[in-house]
Amino acid sequence: MKIQLSLIAAAMALAAGSASAQTQGVSKNEIVIGSIQDLSGPLAGFGKQVRLGMMLRVDEVNEQGGVNGRKIKLLVEDSGYDPRRAVLAAQKLVNQDKIFAMVAHIGAAQNMAAMPVQFQKNVVNFFPVTAAREMYEPFHKLKYSFAATYYDQMRQAVPTLIKEKGAKQICAMYQDDEFGLEVFRGAEAGLKEAGLQFAEVTTYKRGATDFASQMQKLASAKCDFVVMGTIIRETIGGIATARRLGFNPTFVGSSAAYTDLIHKLGGPAMNGFYATMTSQHPYLDEASQPIRFWANKYKTMFNEDPTVFSAYGYGAVDSYLRAVEKAGANLTTETFIKAMDTMKIPSDIFGSPEMTFSPTKRLGNNISRMSQIQEGRWKVVADYPKAK
Repeated sequence: MKIQLSLIAAAMALAAGSASAQTQGVSKNEIVIGSIQDLSGPLAGFGKQVRLGMMLRVDEVNEQGGVNGRKIKLLVEDSGYDPRRAVLAAQKLVNQDKIFAMVAHIGAAQNMAAMPVQFQKNVVNFFPVTAAREMYEPFHKLKYSFAATYYDQMRQAVPTLIKEKGAKQICAMYQDDEFGLEVFRGAEAGLKEAGLQFAEVTTYKRGATDFASQMQKLASAKCDFVVMGTIIRETIGGIATARRLGFNPTFVGSSAAYTDLIHKLGGPAMNGFYATMTSQHPYLDEASQPIRFWANKYKTMFNEDPTVFSAYGYGAVDSYLRAVEKAGANLTTETFIKAMDTMKIPSDIFGSPEMTFSPTKRLGNNISRMSQIQEGRWKVVADYPKAK
């Protein structure tokens, strides 16, 4: 009898240990989530904004009593946009702080470096702030992504805008790395589907500041439509150079260039520039009352204007909370996954598309829409493509 009781006790201890491992970061009254942001490197401005957006949503839900009786605790570490520091940050959050999930980690290379640390401890990587395909491919049960890839953005948007503009000489300038290639390849695929091809292509090295030779090359080819595989400084520098040369084609970029910094830093020369996007930039005087209310609430709390990256952080936490609520009181990684795999997340106040997930689908949606800088601010000019 004593032996049987000992065996039963041992079995119960093992089961408790297993349950504890599954529910790391979950207690009776609290759920601990983590995020890794660039708070000191080249994207520190964006990382700070994502963090503040997350904090706003966490504060809101905690003021309402939390989810299923549990408050949310958010822990944020700085990667400095360095993959090696992202690994160290992930190790701290996963092994020391024992987070339940990683939410809205910024940067493709940083996520790819950190995910193995998380997956070893069964920690979900939820809605990373990057449009890289690796965030949902190859399939892994712990990956969930919301961002339409740069490839799909350009593949869908470029042929439509070319047709609208009646463009004849289609050209491209892109950053000579994986990011730039993703933008270029997506546009190239879209052109191929439309029976078109590039008339001229030019590239630049990451960190370049002079784009005179590239723009002269495109101007000489009489390009009337230019795909820009650029981020912030290169978008501004490239277009400003073109304007000085009297070269004024239609310029279109990806969501990497959809930021208020383009028109704030680039000035009137940026008027007319198009970019793909999903979440709308939240101006304080936005015509949409819900966005205007949210933007002013953010400004009141943090004493600075929100940006689209603030909206990304806010939206990621909001979507995460929906799945936690659906998972119920018995929150484990497995019940969270089960909830996510039947989730339908509706469009939010920023106009993000409806997202759906399944046991084999880890990207919420692959569509994007289009905005243009008009009179010094972004205006939505094209809605999402209709499902075929």
